[in-house]
Amino acid sequence: MRKGVLSCDSPFLLSDPYLLFIKIMLTSFLAALQFLTITPPLIRRPFSMPELGRSVGFFPAVGWIIGGILWGLARALTPILPSSVAAALLMGLWIIITGAIHFDGFLDMCDGLFGGHDADARLRIMRDHRVGAFATAGGGLLLLLQFAALSSMTPALRSWALLLAPVLGRWAAAQAIVWAPYARPQGLGRAMKDNARWPQALLATIFLAPMFWFFPLAAALGLAAALLTLGGVLFITLRRIPGLTGDIYGAIIVLVEVATLVVFSAMA
Repeated sequence: MRKGVLSCDSPFLLSDPYLLFIKIMLTSFLAALQFLTITPPLIRRPFSMPELGRSVGFFPAVGWIIGGILWGLARALTPILPSSVAAALLMGLWIIITGAIHFDGFLDMCDGLFGGHDADARLRIMRDHRVGAFATAGGGLLLLLQFAALSSMTPALRSWALLLAPVLGRWAAAQAIVWAPYARPQGLGRAMKDNARWPQALLATIFLAPMFWFFPLAAALGLAAALLTLGGVLFITLRRIPGLTGDIYGAIIVLVEVATLVVFSAMA
């Protein structure tokens, strides 16, 4: 997950309660969009702690935007490029859109969880941005698996997988933020964790509804993969450190995305 302070500046000065509600929801969505992508600040003031917490509910909405961009590019590249070349370009755009922040979290998680001798050492390693052996091996295997899954799908199946995987990845991260313990006493992830509650988890789940309306079987299989992946990450993490971190949230996103692609590749 992106480290540092996000900023925006609301252009709304509203008194009507309904318009105020719209302002709150729009600000929360923009916070999620700025936090999860390379989108430049659309409004400029520091996000409040409640706004950061409310943004968690909009994580899957940002996933729909990312998925829509990838879907469109996949449809454009399919008629003109071999499957493997299109897969590589799609992976590159995927990383660019997110600023590689989730992939970076996965690398830090690999080094931290598997490189330290106790919980304090593992948390300390995750703060170190140098890339170690576990990160190199884990990152390489993850990218290889992602490429293999994308390359093996039919063009139509790949388009739908690219649309749904970012949504499921960010839904899983939202659930982890709300329900799982946090390991550090402070930081941006701590602020989100402390201000995200069950309404945010519910809102994030509501954003999955279009998947089940338009692609019921694919949505069910993708959600099963997301739940299994999320459960596996929580099981391993909580045995190694006392809670999750921002890096773990990012790792959950990319791991669920790749797990979803693998499920779709099995349907090819």
